[in-house]
Amino acid sequence: MIDSFTVVAVVGTFLIAGTVKGVIGLGLPSVSLALLTVAIDLPSAMVLLLVPSFVTNVWQAIVGGNGKAILRRLWPFLTMATITVWLGATALTRIDLSLLSALLGVLLIAYSAANLAGFHLTIATRQEAWAGPLLGTANGILTGMTGSFVVPGVLYLQAIGLSRHLLIQAMGMLFTASTLALAFALQSNKLLTSELGILSVTGLIPAIIGMILGQHIRQMLSEQLFRRVFFVSLLILGAYIIAAVFKGS
Repeated sequence: MIDSFTVVAVVGTFLIAGTVKGVIGLGLPSVSLALLTVAIDLPSAMVLLLVPSFVTNVWQAIVGGNGKAILRRLWPFLTMATITVWLGATALTRIDLSLLSALLGVLLIAYSAANLAGFHLTIATRQEAWAGPLLGTANGILTGMTGSFVVPGVLYLQAIGLSRHLLIQAMGMLFTASTLALAFALQSNKLLTSELGILSVTGLIPAIIGMILGQHIRQMLSEQLFRRVFFVSLLILGAYIIAAVFKGS
């Protein structure tokens, strides 16, 4: 039975996460997981992000008209990032969930710290043949274990020098494929229940409202300032998740 507190938490979480995505083009899974895992367990939080994440990322993946060019260049990376999600998801039923929650906290801190420090990885075109599948595999496994799609996937997409428009569309394609793979992986591990699925659908409307709101905020607020506030907040949330894990152990 879904209680009213959980519904309010889901609506509020996806309103915030959608707003972040509307401003900077990413962050919905990271923000929603960071907020939801404060109140519920990690596997349930991963299920709840499925519908809002899929719908909001499909649009990002198809807009831009560069889908074929991106697939020709990134198919080894995207393939491995997708098919290895199930491998990471097996940990959800075999490893202490508190450890996986702590891993999520570490990934959020690492991602935030790298961006705040202005860290830029550079991968030459000749290195993509091996770096793409390798980092795609790492991204897929970590997605299955934590529900976070960004590390090291987004860092890889930034490192290969994609233009801004190509980068945004490529991230949408990565996030869409990862969300679908995560849904299948959670279902195969009997973690995707009808009750959580319905609640995930409930999060879609506030996520869309948040995206529209975020797009308006983008026009009024410096994107650089917002990104700094976003990454600092994500770093604090990651630290809070880790502290909560150790406090409860």
